[in-house]
Amino acid sequence: MKLLAVETSTMMGGIAVMDDDKLVAESRLNVRVTHSERIMKEIDRVLQGAGLDISGIDVFGISIGPGSFTGLRVGLSTVKGLVYATGKKLITVSTLEGMAWNIPFSAYPVCTMLDARRKEIYAAVFRWTDAGFERVVEERTLSIDALLAMIDTKTIFIGEGALIYKEAIVNTLKDKALFGAPQHMVPSPANAALLCMKKALREEYTDALKAVPAYHRRSEAEIKFG
Repeated sequence: MKLLAVETSTMMGGIAVMDDDKLVAESRLNVRVTHSERIMKEIDRVLQGAGLDISGIDVFGISIGPGSFTGLRVGLSTVKGLVYATGKKLITVSTLEGMAWNIPFSAYPVCTMLDARRKEIYAAVFRWTDAGFERVVEERTLSIDALLAMIDTKTIFIGEGALIYKEAIVNTLKDKALFGAPQHMVPSPANAALLCMKKALREEYTDALKAVPAYHRRSEAEIKFG
């Protein structure tokens, strides 16, 4: 089974292609221009580099959020277009869960954090088990103080939110606060592809007509204009 996954939840976006349990190709972009200007060109480039074309992809996947409202809309719209054009299946996965897979087999819980602005974060906490990661704290939008009140054990923090609120985390948790390396701090297209493949093998497909980004909060425009 050949699967193409798209990650546009943050400014660090990308594409990954898997063939069964093998990673065939991965591309990462620090998208200073909008995803809409780069994503289709990058999909074409990645497929060409892997010796494939769109017709050879069996399943399309997308990291559904939370994250950038614009990035998520662009990514999902692009993948939906490919699904409709090819008649293939769609898989959606959590951005925060995908980030946890930056540190598999972790002896400590992994807290994934993205900036939600307005002094809030998107966050979840995961624990490694024999079956992979399980959620200890469900995905939600909250303040850093509210998140830290839920954590009382040594924990690894990753994501842009961990960088933004590193001082507060260290001040509260002291030596219980651990932080991932730079490569752990951004979503991975390969991890999105991995989680999508796991769901595809279980035939846990998403109805493309009903698929919407997992924002976990209202956009700034919705808040402003009601």
